[in-house]
Amino acid sequence: MQRRKFLRTAGVGAAATAATGGLAAPAIAQSAPELKWRMTSSFPKSLDTIFGASEIFAKYVAEATDNKFQIRVFAAGEIVPGLQVADAVQNGTVEMGHTASYYYVGKDPTFALDCAIPFGLNARQQDAWQNWGGGREAMADFFKDYNIHSMPCGNTGGQMGGWFRKEIKTVDDLKGLKMRTSGFAGLVLTKLGVVPQQIAGGDIYPSLEKGAIDAAEWVGPYDDQKLGFNKVAPYYYYPGWWEVGPQLSAYVNLGKWNELPKAYQAIVEAAAAKAHTAMLAKYDAQNPKALRELVAGGTKLLPFAPAILEACYVAANQVYDETMAKNARFKKIYEPWKAFRGESVLWFRVVENTLDNFMARQSAANKL
Repeated sequence: MQRRKFLRTAGVGAAATAATGGLAAPAIAQSAPELKWRMTSSFPKSLDTIFGASEIFAKYVAEATDNKFQIRVFAAGEIVPGLQVADAVQNGTVEMGHTASYYYVGKDPTFALDCAIPFGLNARQQDAWQNWGGGREAMADFFKDYNIHSMPCGNTGGQMGGWFRKEIKTVDDLKGLKMRTSGFAGLVLTKLGVVPQQIAGGDIYPSLEKGAIDAAEWVGPYDDQKLGFNKVAPYYYYPGWWEVGPQLSAYVNLGKWNELPKAYQAIVEAAAAKAHTAMLAKYDAQNPKALRELVAGGTKLLPFAPAILEACYVAANQVYDETMAKNARFKKIYEPWKAFRGESVLWFRVVENTLDNFMARQSAANKL
């Protein structure tokens, strides 16, 4: 009797399910809200690689959530100026930002360790520190004080030393030079007589063209060619010792981050990782051709003299010692970071640099 009653009840349930069009939505669908966020960038749209990373990020988030989570990207100046991204995220003007953390050393020099400091880590070493050397954990603790959840979202790889109106042959040639640069580089160069200017990417060309500055560094050949720096400054120096492997970051307002379902948090992190590798790969693919074209067009490609690099290295260490003496948060992260750098450079000396230098000699001898 009970068995016949169960079958009748089950039949009613099946009919009801058919009438309503199928089974109830799975739990993951129920916890996937429709969201529309805004991400403000520190970069102009014309820089398709560095700005483009934020577009790649937003695209992957949308696709992974079946367009339920949409993030609209705004270029520098469309919502806030490029150098005010951290403030906009911190105070909730926007949910997200895409920026270079060293832009905010005026708030606290510790920000720079999330991006790059002079004579620091190359792109691979920065990734190793962030993911396996305690960097993400250390910086997350720091960013909490600014109401920000930060994650790696791009790396330019090695950068050039910038564009100069005149030759820089000795350390004395740096004295009185007005130069656009960012982060700790300005503090270091100040010790050598440079007058640093922090200017957003889209504003560098007119400043250089009008003579408001004497020199400027940005990223490398691909971007620099797009921005036209070769038209207003003939000397192109290398290497960019202040940005060995600068990491870009995606900032999320911490309150908004904590409100996201865990599945969305995982998607956001994965999308940032995709954008991170895409940026570096594109720069490495595009820079060689752009450099050839710049040199063919008359750009004078020159290395910084060893004496200049040595002087800058000494000045950088002085700046770090001074900063540690007055900033406990910087010291807490910098000291283990420095130990990590020492081990990483030692490893690269054994294998990477040995083979790189051999291949460089083959290139110089036209044997490649």
